[in-house]
Amino acid sequence: MIPIKNQREIEKMRAAGRVAGSVLQKTAALVRPGVSTQEIDQAAADFIADAGSKSAFLNYRGFPGNICISLNEEVVHGIGSNRRIQLGDIVKLDIGVVHDGWVGDNATTVAVGPVPADVQRLLQATEESLYEAISHAVAGERLGTLCASVEERVLAHGLSVVREFVGHGVGRKLHEEPQIPNYGRRGSGPRLKPGMTLAIEPMVNLGTGAVKILSDGWTVVTTDGKPSAHFEHTVLVTEGEPEILTWREGILSK
Repeated sequence: MIPIKNQREIEKMRAAGRVAGSVLQKTAALVRPGVSTQEIDQAAADFIADAGSKSAFLNYRGFPGNICISLNEEVVHGIGSNRRIQLGDIVKLDIGVVHDGWVGDNATTVAVGPVPADVQRLLQATEESLYEAISHAVAGERLGTLCASVEERVLAHGLSVVREFVGHGVGRKLHEEPQIPNYGRRGSGPRLKPGMTLAIEPMVNLGTGAVKILSDGWTVVTTDGKPSAHFEHTVLVTEGEPEILTWREGILSK
């Protein structure tokens, strides 16, 4: 991606990030036992429309949902359906919006009631790895160092990163360069520049990192059937501390 240098455009990205974060916060508040994933999808669509925005995902390369909603062993790209959320599920919500021509993209994982200790550890470690990566989103840092920091934190907890799906630059388009894998080599890759806006999104599995795509052509699941977690923020690289454009309060359980 070309770094944003125009202050007006940076403000537009900030506005898109605020909308995305607000929609995610409101949508996560609706996750509870008995609600269908389609009902969650439609509610998110209403929140997006109320904000004067559009879903960045709907019809993107043919994707049929307003948001991605993935349960338990589903990693990403789940589609809303008549499936009802149950106590003990973990629900991944990935929401992107187009607001005034700019894209905000973010995700969280919600535990529905009590979950086993290893699943709670998965959620906490994944969210920790996101903020570890964000701490490296500073001007002059190598992209490989940011990417490596995710896997280092995840491996320390005995977990696995998903390698087939990665974070990305984001701005006027949903997916821009650079790709941001959740693994890498410290000191490698391009240097980050002020004005870059990055969608950093660790996807972490309790078991193996291997995944497959279901017959719907979209939903990604772990090959061993064990749970997966996903957290994401859109971040602005500045001359100083990184700025989280999709800031929200942490959402870990319901």
